[in-house]
Amino acid sequence: MLNQELTSEAKKSPIPKYFLILLLVVGVFSLGFLSGKSGLTVTNGKIEINKGNAPATSADYSLLWEALDRLNNEYVDRPLDQVELMYGAVSGLVGAAGDPYTAFLRPDDAKKFREQLRGSFDGIGAEIGKKNEQIVVVAPLEDTPAERAGILAGDTILEIDGESTIGMTTDVAVSKIRGKAGTQVTLTVVHKETSEPVEITITRAKIEIKSVKLEDKTVNGKKIAVVKMNQFGDGTKGLLDQTIDKIVTGGYDGMVLDLRNNPGGYLDTAVTTISNWVDADKVAVKEMGYGDDERLFRTKGVPRLKGIKTIVLVNGGSASASEIVAGALQDYGAATIVGEKTFGKGSVQELQELRGESQIKITVAKWFTPNGRGIDKLGLEPDVIVEMTADDAKNDKDPQMDKALELLK
Repeated sequence: MLNQELTSEAKKSPIPKYFLILLLVVGVFSLGFLSGKSGLTVTNGKIEINKGNAPATSADYSLLWEALDRLNNEYVDRPLDQVELMYGAVSGLVGAAGDPYTAFLRPDDAKKFREQLRGSFDGIGAEIGKKNEQIVVVAPLEDTPAERAGILAGDTILEIDGESTIGMTTDVAVSKIRGKAGTQVTLTVVHKETSEPVEITITRAKIEIKSVKLEDKTVNGKKIAVVKMNQFGDGTKGLLDQTIDKIVTGGYDGMVLDLRNNPGGYLDTAVTTISNWVDADKVAVKEMGYGDDERLFRTKGVPRLKGIKTIVLVNGGSASASEIVAGALQDYGAATIVGEKTFGKGSVQELQELRGESQIKITVAKWFTPNGRGIDKLGLEPDVIVEMTADDAKNDKDPQMDKALELLK
């Protein structure tokens, strides 16, 4: 993930920050580490927290040290791995926030997360999330083992290699599904159109994602550009610029922007994408953080695609950054949105480096469209609703694309 310069409204921090709208994926947990953080004081095992405008609270952490001492001195199979105990403690601490998108990433998980955003990793090629307290498939990525095996956006994952996902966090589920290329994982899933669980065994592979693809179509003599965006990750800006160069010089009569099964990525890339249709210095997305902390992210540059009739395709696998783009273009009347209701991830995560090459992902804000619409857990309603069934997918039918092309005739 690319480092993102904060706008003038953003708070500065000495900690390197990587901003993302996601998806989808340790510091030393000791008195010495905690004492080194500003706004924390420790007295006899009690930690006083008072940061910014947050209300002062206190917690007696001596219980933690007592439990650790009992484990180290009384557990039958001691000695225990102290690093694993530390990681477990930090994971539990972060997980206690009760937010599926706030998570601690161990060094190996942090590495995998970075690889995924670079578009090259080992796995099955599916974005996993949590909805209604269940592990779900946000989207299978195009031309990956998951898609070829029949995994669909909206599938509920009941088991991973026979292990129930009840109570499992998203990051734990992802770590169990990911693995070396050539190995297999068996998922027990329920497709959203059925109630019967099915077992699907998938062979993991090396996943290489090209985030932007251009295809030409001709409809009633009109030249249509179909741009498929698979994610807003590393390299997406450059690929999108190259694609737009071809469109503006290629004599196209219309465009389909396909954001189906696009799970998101960088906020900055989403704003850059919107800027291709909307005049500079317009609000692309609003963020509301703690209290009254509002940030406005604005369009920039020349809207090179303004005036080109555009249809945006979305479905239940379109999440976060995809929803930001679709929502802004809908608000400004720059495109017609076609397809199915989107996933509904309206929160902003901040990825921060911790010591030992671990990371923490924290939900720091909710985002809203330029007109102030919030879509968290609700999804974005298309202008034209067109459903695509499992049978359509099996039979290589695409009624949503058909409708988009029909509207561009």
